[in-house]
Amino acid sequence: MSRLDIVIFGATGFTGRKAVEEAVRISKKTPISWGVAGRSQQKLEQLLAEVGAKTGGDDLSKVKMIIADVKDEQSLKDMTSQAKVIANCCGPYRLYGEPVIKACIATKTHHVDVSGEPQFIESQQLAHGAAAAAAGVYVVSACGFDSIPNDMGVVFLQQNFPGTLNSVESYLWTHMPDQYYKEMMTGGCIHYGTWESLVYSLAHSGELSALRKQLFPTKLPAFKPRLEARSRVHKHDSKWCLPFPGADNSIVYRTQRYFYETKQQRPVQFKAYISMNSLATTILLILNAVFVSAMTSWGWSRKLLLNYPRLFSMGMVTHDGPTEGVMDNTFFTFTLRGEGWSEGADMENTKPDKHMVVKVKGVNPGYGATVTALMYSALTVLKEQDKMPGTGGVLTTGAAFKDTSLIKHLNENNLTFEIVCDSKK
Repeated sequence: MSRLDIVIFGATGFTGRKAVEEAVRISKKTPISWGVAGRSQQKLEQLLAEVGAKTGGDDLSKVKMIIADVKDEQSLKDMTSQAKVIANCCGPYRLYGEPVIKACIATKTHHVDVSGEPQFIESQQLAHGAAAAAAGVYVVSACGFDSIPNDMGVVFLQQNFPGTLNSVESYLWTHMPDQYYKEMMTGGCIHYGTWESLVYSLAHSGELSALRKQLFPTKLPAFKPRLEARSRVHKHDSKWCLPFPGADNSIVYRTQRYFYETKQQRPVQFKAYISMNSLATTILLILNAVFVSAMTSWGWSRKLLLNYPRLFSMGMVTHDGPTEGVMDNTFFTFTLRGEGWSEGADMENTKPDKHMVVKVKGVNPGYGATVTALMYSALTVLKEQDKMPGTGGVLTTGAAFKDTSLIKHLNENNLTFEIVCDSKK
């Protein structure tokens, strides 16, 4: 039996549904065979009917439907054996991700997902990296908003920097037209599944130190000048900024470490921040983050967070997720500011003399740009394995896709990477 190019697992979930819509859009211009997978035949049929109607009356009745459950190992192997690449949208990945990866390795099927959970991602590299490489299987996590813009953005800077790049600071800014704020306050801007992943990540963040000691028993050399973290609250380009709480710092570090260990390439130091327009909003966000983080420490309080997400997220999280209007009018920009030395500069005795700025822009960060990045990551694994490193393994996006045309395809599909400044300091 021939395999489908891509199977979307968790297709009936909020992110999975958006991935199916993206698959319909992509398949109209790029011939691919694809299918959907989930626990319920009825929900899969309903999904395809609704997506077909939404995308212009497309007849999706012939799209392959596969019944699979993360609690049923054989059903997962039956699913993965029918695909060349699994696009896994079934989170939280800490709870549901590993069985899918194990099934993919067992059936020699590639795997991409949109996890933003550092503990899960790094534990999978430790547990299954060698087995994936031996099986010739690529397992690539964080193929969405976490962490394509920053990880591939740093790679894009490295590839275009005329000299040696030393450090990158990234600033994320999101905005929407004023008329959609009321709609956002009514319907939220984050789906419950994203919140659930965040709660579990915070609850188990203490595991990271021990995990990283196993994963990286030796430290990287200390490169100078060192990129120091800015104060927790600081002002930059007329906006108030905080450390970005996602997986990006972790992902970029792993990518840069991979380049250092496999290519002897000087690793880039990286720090990520998020920008806001007002100090009041910044302080409110800090207080809420501290409170929520503390509440993840006990089982009873985690249960409260999960049972009453809207209350504890200041109205931002709902079970239904954001409306189409809010999603389609939420714009984001990552501004990546790189510093280093121009070609021929004396790196040992002079300060960095070169400055380059890249902007990565898109729409609907959590559920639009994310599924575009996910599906093109799957297509890249499908079509460009000859440009990917080795024969497989558990890799970051930057390590996996550095030499592929992923950025080119994203630029053609409304997730743009652009150099906006290239100058001497």
